[in-house]
Amino acid sequence: MKKVLILGAGMVVKPIVTYLLNKGYHVTVATRTKSKADNMIAGHPNGTALTWTVDQDDELDQLVKDHDLAVSLLPFAYHVMVAKKCIRYKKNMVTTSYVKPEMQALDADAKSAGIIILNEIGLDPGIDHMSAMRIIDHVRAKGGEIEEFYSFCGALVAPEVESNPFNYKFSWAPKGVLMASNNDGKYLRKGEEIYVPTENLFKNPIKEQFPDVGVLNVYPNRDSLPYIDIYGIPETKTMFRGTFRYDKWCEVIDAFKTLKLFNSDTLDVKGLTYLDFFAKLVGVSDKNDIRLQVAEKLGVAEDSNPIIAMEWTGLFNDTPMNREEASAFDITSDLMISKMMIKPDERDMVVLEHTFVAKYPNGEKEVIKSRMLDFGTMETDTSIARTVALPAACAVDMIFKGKINSTGVYIPVIPEIYNPILDQLETLNIKMVEDYGLPMAENIK
Repeated sequence: MKKVLILGAGMVVKPIVTYLLNKGYHVTVATRTKSKADNMIAGHPNGTALTWTVDQDDELDQLVKDHDLAVSLLPFAYHVMVAKKCIRYKKNMVTTSYVKPEMQALDADAKSAGIIILNEIGLDPGIDHMSAMRIIDHVRAKGGEIEEFYSFCGALVAPEVESNPFNYKFSWAPKGVLMASNNDGKYLRKGEEIYVPTENLFKNPIKEQFPDVGVLNVYPNRDSLPYIDIYGIPETKTMFRGTFRYDKWCEVIDAFKTLKLFNSDTLDVKGLTYLDFFAKLVGVSDKNDIRLQVAEKLGVAEDSNPIIAMEWTGLFNDTPMNREEASAFDITSDLMISKMMIKPDERDMVVLEHTFVAKYPNGEKEVIKSRMLDFGTMETDTSIARTVALPAACAVDMIFKGKINSTGVYIPVIPEIYNPILDQLETLNIKMVEDYGLPMAENIK
């Protein structure tokens, strides 16, 4: 029986544990909080739960040595540590995180060890790569070129879930979602390279109609430019990767950023209430008139979405924070998380959309749309957990079955990797619906 080591037991891990146990593999889940692993294994005879922390280096050595493959679902900073162990003991490795330069630098060592270190095999990155490359390779096979490419993805709640002033609830890694709001953006559009500094990230979002959901906003997702080479489409005039959100989110988060509510500098907040902290942060002298003064600073109305969101969050409350030191980010994010976690009976939703403009030798052009709409609940598996964990689970299965034999550091952009995984995901009802031959009017506006 093949043995899989899974490191970490976060919000998206359960589906990979269940899938691999059901496939007949032995699964060990090693994590700081053993009770989480116990709940995932649910008494299955082929499952083992262990208490393990990232500072237990010798224990990690033994764990990697004793298993056939390691799946690192730890914070990204620890993946290289795991990868080096896998290279030492010649064990394959899978992770859902972005490839960092330190990981890519291990490519030759992984090849020498005869193993694959497969990264970015989740949702975004992951399903987005695989489904995009399937279409790109299809267009190439017809002699065509990609003239424009847009890829938008978002983890949201289902449309029927009661909204709040942010029009958003957290279904995974809430701190990570909010930390990403401090990113900048870079993309190519219509032949023009555009850099978006962090202070402008949420200004002027693209509006896109998604079937069965409605109009969504899109803001840039990090640096899109490397994907021109990653996807092998140097001819494209557009490469834009973006994040889907409902309306209000971009407007509200932009205002929060303008007021430095996501800054990470440590502040002395001893003895302050939330209202004291907020007034001090934004430079308001009269706390009794804070709504109006903040609105004037932002150039918005007192009853605008950002002011409503600030009040709802609790920033105007004269309640003691009971903190000695904290950053504005910690205070703000903790307030948001306390009110914005998805409830067990609410559905979450993943929306993913690719839009291509393909050009062919005879001069004809077509727009190609590829979309995925997926739902889940906390009571079963959330959609974000399914769509992040199950691609990694399928990758483990395909490696063990010999359907993926490449060695080195990879992401899933070659047919040997993406075809078997996409085919298996379809059996799990995770599927992109592709529409070819659409008119140019269907391109992103």
